[in-house]
Amino acid sequence: MEIPPHLVDILRKARRVAVLTGAGVSAESGVPTFRDTLTGLWSQYRPEDLATPQAFLKDPRKVWEWYASRRERLSLAQPNPGHLALAEMEGHLPGFTLITQNVDGLHWRAGSRNVIELHGNLARVKCFQEGTVVEQWLDDGTIPPRCPSCGGMLRPDVVWFGEKLPPEALQHATRASQECQVFFSIGTSGVVEPAASLPYWASERGAVIVEVNPEHTPLTPHADFALHAPAGEALPILVKRTWGL
Repeated sequence: MEIPPHLVDILRKARRVAVLTGAGVSAESGVPTFRDTLTGLWSQYRPEDLATPQAFLKDPRKVWEWYASRRERLSLAQPNPGHLALAEMEGHLPGFTLITQNVDGLHWRAGSRNVIELHGNLARVKCFQEGTVVEQWLDDGTIPPRCPSCGGMLRPDVVWFGEKLPPEALQHATRASQECQVFFSIGTSGVVEPAASLPYWASERGAVIVEVNPEHTPLTPHADFALHAPAGEALPILVKRTWGL
């Protein structure tokens, strides 16, 4: 695909870059979207049946088992060229922040290090009562397992419907967006708030906005550069053109 030479020049000179990624990046690794996971045995359920605090309290076993099935499917997925290109990009920029709406951990597995997970991580669990991340617990067959500290139920460390984003993660994401020179919006629909506002906050502070998405989104008319291609196609080319690798 064609990469605008001016974008390459801007990226070579940039020192602070922020990136927002969404479900489109993970889809290239075969990771189904949230609603696409409601198939097979789970097709009878609605998202609010499985992804709210109220649903968990009503039937914690059912919710835990659904997320366990998602983790099992996710274990088969691998980072794609888009993930790897972003990890490579980070190595060339002194100030690089990757903000993701995805909960699959594929950016970490690709080698990215400065990652802000706005919606949590499916591989982690936390105590429903205390809200603290739990690394180890007694596996005695109880579903869901219990917190070793307080005995409360453990739950996935992801943001459910009706819950606020982790304040510290949102604060860091906002700061990175407002301080960057270039902001990438990659594989995201641009409609889920507050993440959808991040590129606009970056633009207000003078950042160059780059969208990478095969589809038009609400952000497209406001982007300085719009690369209409999947991340796995566009980003490796962009990185190679910029840093000659």
